[in-house]
Amino acid sequence: MSTSSSAAAATASSALTLSEFTFPVSAIPANPLGEGRYIRTAAALIIGDEILNGKTLDRNSNFFARYCFEHGIELKKIEVIPDEEEDIIEASRRMVEKYDFVITSGGIGPTHDDITYSSLAKSFNQELIHHEETLRRMLEMSKNRPWITQQNEEQRKARERMALFPHKAEVLYIAEDIWVPVIRLEGKLCVFPGIPGLFQKMLNGLIPFLPLPPPSERPYRQQIFTSSRLPESSIAPYLTSLQQRVKEEGVRVGSYPLLMKGVYVSLIGPDENRVKELSEEVEREIQGRVVTEEEVREAKTEKSA
Repeated sequence: MSTSSSAAAATASSALTLSEFTFPVSAIPANPLGEGRYIRTAAALIIGDEILNGKTLDRNSNFFARYCFEHGIELKKIEVIPDEEEDIIEASRRMVEKYDFVITSGGIGPTHDDITYSSLAKSFNQELIHHEETLRRMLEMSKNRPWITQQNEEQRKARERMALFPHKAEVLYIAEDIWVPVIRLEGKLCVFPGIPGLFQKMLNGLIPFLPLPPPSERPYRQQIFTSSRLPESSIAPYLTSLQQRVKEEGVRVGSYPLLMKGVYVSLIGPDENRVKELSEEVEREIQGRVVTEEEVREAKTEKSA
């Protein structure tokens, strides 16, 4: 989406969620990965020239990373690519071949450079057709909005581009107050808008439609903060030794320094009791204390502000 088209996109995006309308939600389909299987790996494809040129801050990949962790999915890759057909085709094919769950963000608005749907149709050898139910919902949403009903033919066609989908795609309506659906291709790739608030709401709404890992498969994380302001170099030898010692148990050790304040050490593993046991050891070794996820988020937010 170019800067010149941002006003048109803003108008379109404001119409995607409408509390005064109630649309039927889709029925839950069969497991797209096959009976008994669930999502283990994921990838994100962030599409947009404005992300790459710095005009727009990408918040969606961070939200998706936290979403995957909370649901026990291993996020393996995040890519940011331009609004170029060949890039979308190449990346989408490669990711669908390799990962269980792929999301795209951006490029589904009404303007000339919103080419995600058309590129994905070519990527998976499908025709691009208007989806009648989506057009109906779009029309229903427009009835009490004169600035939409009074559009000329060219403007109407631009708006209806948002209902041009690959003809074999699953069309999932995931919320009563959102007329735009999540499009799923190859049982794996789900298409989302780039607007952060809408992206987040639709991704959360998609949860019932996903074969998520059972709670027993989800990792546990504990974080320890060095209260003595030890520099990262002082604790690096210990952390290296710890990682080598617990690697076979599936435990990952990470560190994140805060300038002039200290270091956060994270432990992630499949066994909650084992992670807690290791946390006690780390507390002693680095002269630290266990902190909550909220404390860590707030500290990192302050640092980036």
